[in-house]
This record gives sequence, C-alpha cells and structure tokens, in this order.
Amino acid sequence: MTDSKYFTTTKKGEIFELKAELNSDKKEKKKEAVKKVIASMTVGKDVSALFPDVVNCMQTDNLELKKLVYLYLMNYAKSQPDMAIMAVNTFVKDCEDPNPLIRALAVRTMGCIRVDKITEYLCEPLRKCLKDEDPYVRKTAAVCVAKLHDINAQLVEDQGFLDTLKDLISDSNPMVVANAVAALSEIAESHPSSNLLDLNPQSINKLLTALNECTEWGQIFILDCLANYTPKDDREAQSICERVTPRLSHANSAVVLSAVKVLMKFMEMLSKDLDYYGTLLKKLAPPLVTLLSAEPELQYVALRNINLIVQKRPEILKHEMKVFFVKYNDPIYVKLEKLDIMIRLASQANIAQVLAELKEYATEVDVDFVRKAVRAIGRCAIKVEQSAERCVSTLLDLIQTKVNYVVQEAIVVIKDIFRKYPNKYESVIATLCENLDSLDEPEARAAMIWIVGEYAERIDNADELLESFLEGFHDESTQVQLQLLTAIVKLFLKKPTETQELVQQVLSLATQDSDNPDLRDRGYIYWRLLSTDPVAAKEVVLAEKPLISEETDLIEPTLLDELICYIGTLASVYHKPPSAFVEGGRGVVHKSLPPRTASSESTESPEMAPAGAPPGEQLDVIPTQGDLLGDLLNLDLGPPVSGPPLATSSVQMGAVDLLGGGLDSLMGDEPEGIGAPNFVAPPAATVPANLGAPMGSGLSDLFDLTSGVGTLSGSYVAPKAVWLPAMKAKGLEISGTFTRQVGSISMDLQLTNKALQVMTDFAIQFNRNSFGLAPAAPLQVHAPLSPNQTVEISLPLNTVGSVMKMEPLNNLQVAVKNNIDVFYFSTLYPLHILFVEDGKMGES
Repeated sequence: MTDSKYFTTTKKGEIFELKAELNSDKKEKKKEAVKKVIASMTVGKDVSALFPDVVNCMQTDNLELKKLVYLYLMNYAKSQPDMAIMAVNTFVKDCEDPNPLIRALAVRTMGCIRVDKITEYLCEPLRKCLKDEDPYVRKTAAVCVAKLHDINAQLVEDQGFLDTLKDLISDSNPMVVANAVAALSEIAESHPSSNLLDLNPQSINKLLTALNECTEWGQIFILDCLANYTPKDDREAQSICERVTPRLSHANSAVVLSAVKVLMKFMEMLSKDLDYYGTLLKKLAPPLVTLLSAEPELQYVALRNINLIVQKRPEILKHEMKVFFVKYNDPIYVKLEKLDIMIRLASQANIAQVLAELKEYATEVDVDFVRKAVRAIGRCAIKVEQSAERCVSTLLDLIQTKVNYVVQEAIVVIKDIFRKYPNKYESVIATLCENLDSLDEPEARAAMIWIVGEYAERIDNADELLESFLEGFHDESTQVQLQLLTAIVKLFLKKPTETQELVQQVLSLATQDSDNPDLRDRGYIYWRLLSTDPVAAKEVVLAEKPLISEETDLIEPTLLDELICYIGTLASVYHKPPSAFVEGGRGVVHKSLPPRTASSESTESPEMAPAGAPPGEQLDVIPTQGDLLGDLLNLDLGPPVSGPPLATSSVQMGAVDLLGGGLDSLMGDEPEGIGAPNFVAPPAATVPANLGAPMGSGLSDLFDLTSGVGTLSGSYVAPKAVWLPAMKAKGLEISGTFTRQVGSISMDLQLTNKALQVMTDFAIQFNRNSFGLAPAAPLQVHAPLSPNQTVEISLPLNTVGSVMKMEPLNNLQVAVKNNIDVFYFSTLYPLHILFVEDGKMGES
C-alpha cells in the first residue's frame, strides 16, 4: 500500500493516539506515527502540540525517520522557539556523525530553522562542516552560510564565515565551488557595498575550471558570477568567451541563456575587426534557434530574451528569419512575440518572404493576431523603403476584403506610411474614403480624420467628410475630437472661403461645450491664432512635419544595456529593470555593459578632456550661439521705464497676448492674408498676478540701489533655466543659474535623473572663456542619484581659468561627466556676476 493511506484518516482523538505511538518502543511504529504527523501537517492540521514527542524521535540511526523529524522541526521551530532549543544537542551530535548524509542533513536543517535564539549554538557545527572532508557536506554548509547571513548578518561576519566561503572558491570539488559562488553572490546582492566577490584573473580561472564539471545549476551560478566580472582588456575577454562557448550546447535552456548573457556582455570589449568576433556571432545563433523547439512556455521566455538580443545585435540572427515564422498551433503569446522579432529582422534581402508570410497571417481567425500582422506590414514599409510600394498594395488588397477590423488597422498604418513617405502614395486616399462609414474604433477614426485634414486640398468633398464626423462630436473619444479640431482648422487654412461656418462650429464645440481641458486649450490657441494672425496660424498648423523614425518601439539604449546584463532572469521577460518590480529595492544592483576597449575616437576637446586624457581633435559638440533659444536670462536692455514697477507680468509672444488682455484691441481690424472672417474673441483667461519680484526694465533695476533699504548684499538672481534637457543627455537634466553673494560667484545647479538607472561619479569642466571663469572646487554629489531624484548643488566659481575670447562675450561651454557618458552644453552668464558690489572703480 502507498503512503496515501496517511492522508485518509480524520478521526477524533487522533493527536492523543499519535502521542502514544510516538513514544512507542517499536521503531516501526514510531516511523509510522511520524509519517502520520507529517501527513497531517501537509494538509494544514495543527500538530504543534506533538513538538516535544517528535523531537524525541531525533535520536535514531534511521535516515528516513531523521529526515521526517527534521522536516517537522523546520515547519514548527518558528512557532515554538523555546522547544526548538531542545534539538540543538542533536544537531551538534549529528554534525559529527560518521555518515556524511546525516552531517549534511543536520547542517541543512540548521540553516532552515530561522530562530534567533538558537543561531549562536549552530556556529561551531557549521564551522566544522565548512571544513569537512566530504564535499557533499561542504557544499551544503556553503549554502547554510547564506541562510544564516539572512537571519543574522553580524554574527556571520564576526565568526569569519565569509572568509571561509571565499576560501571554498579554491576548493577541489566543482560543486563546492559553485555553491560557494552562489552563497557569496546571494550575500553580495543584499549588501551591494561589500566587496565580497573580489574577482581577479586567478579566481576567474578557478571558476572556469569548475564550470566544466558542475551540475547544471552549479554552472548557472558560476556563469552569473562571471557576468558580473569586467575583464581588464579585450584579450582576457576573448579568453573567457572561448572557455564559456561550449556551454551553448548544453541541454538545459537556463545554462544556455546564462552563457549567452556572459558572451553578449564580453563581446562589448571585442573589436568588430577580429576574426573571433565573427566566429562568436555565428556560434550564438544555433543555440538560440534550438531554444525555439521547446514547449511554448520556454519558447516565450526564449523569444523575450531573443527580442533584446536582436535589438542589441541583429546580425546574430539575420539569416534565421524562417525559425520565427508562426506555426498554426502556436499559442497567441508566442505568435505575437515571433511577429515582433520578424519585423526587427526584416531587411531588403528577406522582405519578400516576410511580406508573403504577413499577408497570410492577416487572413487568420485570431483577431488580435490579425491586427498585429496588419500593423507589422506597415512597420515593414517604414523600415525597408524599397518594400513600401509592395506593402501599400498588400494593405489595399486587405482593405478590399472589407473585414472591419482589418480595414481599420490598415488605415491606421497607412497614416504612418504617409508620414514617412509624403506625396508618394496619396493615390490610395480615394479607396480609404470609401470605407469611412465602417470605421468605429477611435484610433482608426482619428487616423482617417488626420488623412482627410492633411490632404484636404486633394479631396473634393473634404468638408462634407469632416462635417459627417462633427455631427456626433460629443460622443467621440478625446483622441478623435482633438484630431477633428486640428483637421478642420487645416481645411480652413487651405480653403478659407468655403469652410468658415465649419471652423466656427468646431471651435465653439471645443471651447464652450467641452469639459476636456486639453481640447479646450487647443481650441483657444487655434481661435486666437486665427483671429489675430492667420499667416502665423498657417505656419504653425501647416508646418512641415518631421519624418517618423523606423523603429518607434525600441528600448532606450541605456535600459537595453542593463537588460542585456539580466538575460535569463525575470527582468528579461518583463523588459523592465529589477528595480521596477522588486519591492523595496533590496538586493537590486544596477548593472551595465563594460566600456569598449577597442580603439575609438576621442569625443572630447583638449580643453574639455578630463585630467590625464590624451589631447585629441576638438569636435564641434557644444552648440553654437545660433542654436541657443535666445538669451536664457531674458534681460531687457532697453531704456529705464519711469514710474512704479509693475505688479503683474504679462506673458507675451511677439505682439499678441495669447492669454487675453491685448486680444480685444486686435479684434477691430480685419486680419490681412487669407480672407479670414472676423472671429469673435473667446473668453479671455485671467492671468494671476506675479507676486514675486516686481518686473522693471531689466538692467536698470539690477543696479537701482535706491529702491532697497541700505546697501545691496547680493545682486539679481535669474530664475533657473534648463541648460541640458534629459533627451539630449541620456536622462540627465541640468537646470541652473548664476549668483553673486558677498563677493563670491557661484553656479547654482539642479540635477534631475529622468533615466531608469542610478547616476554616480559626477564631474564638471569649463572650456576656456572670455573672463577665465572656472570651478573653484569639484562637483560634489554626495550620494548616487536615483531615478526620478533631484539634487541641488551650489558650485563655487573663480576667475583664474584660461582666457579665450568667446562669441558672444559671455558664452560659457561646459562638460559634465557621470557614470553613463560625458555631456556638453553651452549657456550665457550675466555679466553683473563679475562686478564688485560697492561699484567703485580702481584709480588705475
């Protein structure tokens, strides 16, 4: 009879009976009783009352019985800590048992009993087991150290267990090495500041030797540890890659992905000119393809990882397009992922077979998959220019099927194709307009409205088409309403005489009858533009649009580099860094790829290069004055204005006050230009009074010492302006201003991290400038700058730097370095920071 019989009894008085059986003299009866206790515990019954009786059964030579008792002990020790101390003597005794299995069992159970009271009693047995003659006991003790560290880190450090673990990396047995590495990695993750895994070429060599003889999980531990090592040069990186490559043919997919992670990381350090680099690319493809023959769940994990690899190095799988073709019995999540990778690998060489495949997918029955397939055709047109015509004809064929959701997706992607290739495929607009009535999804309706508005001059009945959408304006989604408003304004600017009534109607609906602030604001802006300066309105609304990029869904480069370091983990499946889904951030270490050691050109000018860097050619990376959006300080250098300072500030753009006030005076005159009607001004929005500093006439106020009481202790401080936007500096945004207080000049900086990784190692340098401005101290950012964190720093300046006349005179070129890159920007400093406060001039 099987052990299932232990789970069937549910009679009263069972605990009392078990107590009697546990205290029986017969060994068999004891074993049966312990099995019944474990069965009751497994199904959720509370058998903690039998704790002392079960612990008494520990004193036995029977290995099976001892395992069962230890299992019970692990489960109930936390709820009965005082009773658990009774078991300590047995642990100590079992750790000296001649049988290595019992010694290992005792040390394993010790690590699983998470009770503070008894941890100190377990240090001596653990120390002996770490130096045990049997490797099975040593490898079990290595893992026990990590568990003990989790309970009481200070105790483990005081007892010297961490040093013993480090010694085990040199052990003769590969499994002991693997477990020691796993334990140290686990401890290092929870304490990132401690340098436990101090890897060097000698220890790396030992790990690589152990790698060939480990079990599969041991190999994963070692490969993950290797991935955290940064080789000193490309020769060492190549040597490690050569010894890791055989792991690619392992049967276990986790080992394969861990090996791929190591190789992807170390390839960064190899020059692309090396023969070995090409060989490595060829070797990486077959194991990745093999992963796709596993069951669907493993395929999905492999595909998510392949998606990252293809974004980083598409050349690895560029000849393997066919393995990503969808099979009829693939689950939907595998199909969608394969489709994504197909588009990433699409090129001029394989586009014909990709399009044939996608057209086939668009006739499937699965709606989500068909939608994605139609979008994929559009993405291929945008990515491979030579295939655009073929893609458009394929989409037209699909529109002719009259399948509602296919038609709607096709219209959405054709809009993107028009954006990418303007004035090339507009002949298809007539076909699109035929399907106007069948559109019921917001995205498709918005795309069609955009097409009608954009090409209104080519569509005879554009006003009728847009008017048909206007009938149910309030029932439309915000996306459609915004698009309709813009399209009708475009139509009016192209055909002003025919559409005055229509544009008045839509502006009224958007501004007066809508609760949506975005729609209302856009309506007001268009209304004021049209009512004051139709020529400017034409320039704004009908401005030439930038072409859309090929790949809009690529992962940001810094995030991609971090995710490559997490191949084979959850982060690579979610496509998010661990800090985004690990609560509390404990144990999360931000990783990045090693820098390329291959010869690369210097991007720094001689003056901007950090100390010790070789001087190279000066590159024009700092924007010229023409690129700056006017004088950031916006000082008014006109003549002084008599009378009291203004209490309010009016926001101006050219001669028009967009937020009301000045609008009324403009309404009387007929605007010149394109025969625009006399618009009724929309209700003027009120501007709150600026209660801060009163605005005078710029520099005349800066030196107006009579308005204050006594003497001026500090000069005017301009508000902080954004000097370096985040999109130009991989997520780092720098705002700042210049101040002069009591004879000292300083640059007040505000650093904001808008990236997904931590920023450290900040430094700053100025280029030579007209007045020799230079930092008087290093840039001090005392703690790492976490994502979404902002820090304010005041950098003292002096005027003892190198001098070179700049154009304009107060132009300052700055370089800021952090752990990600070096970034450059240019700004203008106000000349008054150079003037002394007392205003006296020297006699000479």
